[in-house]
Amino acid sequence: MRYERFLELREPIWKRFEEGLDRLGDRPGRGPSPPHHEELEALALNYRQVLHDQALASARYAGTAADRRLRRLAVRGTRVLSHDPTHSHRGLWRFFVRTYPRIFRRHLPLLGLVCLAFAAITLFGLAASIYRPGLGIRFLGPEALVGLKEGRMWTEALTSAVPPTISSSAIATNNLSVAITAWAGGALAGILTVWVVINNGLMLGSIIGVTLHYSMAHRLFEFIAAHGPLELSLILVAATAGLVLGRGLVVAEDLPRRIVLDRAARESLILLGGTLPWFVLLGVVEGVVSPSEQFGLGFKALVGVSLEALFLIAAIQPFSRRDLP
Repeated sequence: MRYERFLELREPIWKRFEEGLDRLGDRPGRGPSPPHHEELEALALNYRQVLHDQALASARYAGTAADRRLRRLAVRGTRVLSHDPTHSHRGLWRFFVRTYPRIFRRHLPLLGLVCLAFAAITLFGLAASIYRPGLGIRFLGPEALVGLKEGRMWTEALTSAVPPTISSSAIATNNLSVAITAWAGGALAGILTVWVVINNGLMLGSIIGVTLHYSMAHRLFEFIAAHGPLELSLILVAATAGLVLGRGLVVAEDLPRRIVLDRAARESLILLGGTLPWFVLLGVVEGVVSPSEQFGLGFKALVGVSLEALFLIAAIQPFSRRDLP
């Protein structure tokens, strides 16, 4: 489908969804007018269509105005439609200490498979880039390769080009877009989600291989030590959330498809919602700590291990009573 035809057919749906969010307000029940049941049903239908279009736009029209608009609508719709207007603070606390860990533990086997697949693809990209270093041009670009030949890392621009506050915001936005794309890819039966995992694994393996070829791997590890473990974990959890949604679309069960899909969509949203706040902290670390030469490899590695441990403890809740509802 041509981009112009895509806009012509689908843009009215996006406009209706955006207008519905405006009427509902950022806090349902306290907006300009109280929502009716029929209005909420129509908004939920448009929300599912927006998620489908966002996945399609990310795959076919990446970087276009439609792709950016759909990403904003997906994030806003998720925030508004998942908001609980009653006891919001208590509900938020319950979500992070009870609901999110319970769903996270339930899908640990699937997350483990995603991690194994990512590791295998990373090793393949590493081996391929060691054999043919030119593979890294696709991910790094020719300018970065010229810098590596001269003993410079492309990451040096993070400390010299823009202030840390701006770079942190840009990094967090980019990481969020990758995570949302991986999650929304579940609407395409998980195909786009699998592509995100493959692409990121090949990118990591190829970059490691290229830096090894130019004897700059130690500089790369020094840069990613503080944020790398948590960043990979968050993206893989978002990909798992997408596969949960995709599995609800394609895997046959004894229950009616509507019930299976409703459960899969709800659990997928919970996985994504509990993961997104960590990207803010990740952006600060990646924009301030990672590129700074004031911190050595030991300190950055300690930060990286600590962040990863903090996330896993918060997500799995190993010391909680798992029999709680």
